[in-house]
Amino acid sequence: MKEIVLDTETTGLSVRDGHRIVEIGCIELDNLIPTKNIFHFYLNPERKVSEKAFEVHGYSDEFLSNKQKFIEIADDFLEFIKDKKIIIHNAEFDIGHLNNELSLIGKKKINNLNVIDTLELARNKFPGSSISLDALCRRFRIDNSRREKHTALIDCELLAKVYINLIDQKEPTLNLNDSNEIKISSTNSVLNYYKKIVTPSEEELSNHKEFLKKNLKKNYFN
Repeated sequence: MKEIVLDTETTGLSVRDGHRIVEIGCIELDNLIPTKNIFHFYLNPERKVSEKAFEVHGYSDEFLSNKQKFIEIADDFLEFIKDKKIIIHNAEFDIGHLNNELSLIGKKKINNLNVIDTLELARNKFPGSSISLDALCRRFRIDNSRREKHTALIDCELLAKVYINLIDQKEPTLNLNDSNEIKISSTNSVLNYYKKIVTPSEEELSNHKEFLKKNLKKNYFN
């Protein structure tokens, strides 16, 4: 199953104030393993970056002035996410900005049914605890030392690891053909044992009883 981990950076918080996207980062997962398929663009938002947003991501108006506009990359973006679940931390924010951009150019909005919000997953799993991306990285012992600023691709890399931990998929599935071996299923982190039942012979049972009489007279637990 293919999924997309997505993050955006913007000129400010609210689309109602005319704020726009300045960066989109996407990483594709195939059965929870990152593939080499990455979608990443800095964008010219056609407006100034707010001071608070600049403090968060550090993208200046000058840096963004010669970048492509959203309309130029929209079709490629929609093709990249097509028919895939989208993993986002605080999806309301990112989807709000993405759908605003799509509306401005007459494109169909992203359906929320295709979105998995890791903020909601974390809120349900750890009620009352801090559930920011940094807090979840600390909880799951994920190295986030490179996250000096909020940048879309680094945040996607961290979120992919957080997502895997949130859904308890820490171990790969091992498909073992021999029915005498142990099969590890990562679905619920449960070990399922498949064993042949070997019935002991009368001679083996007799030898076992004799062994117990001779060797287990002493109480080894004292």
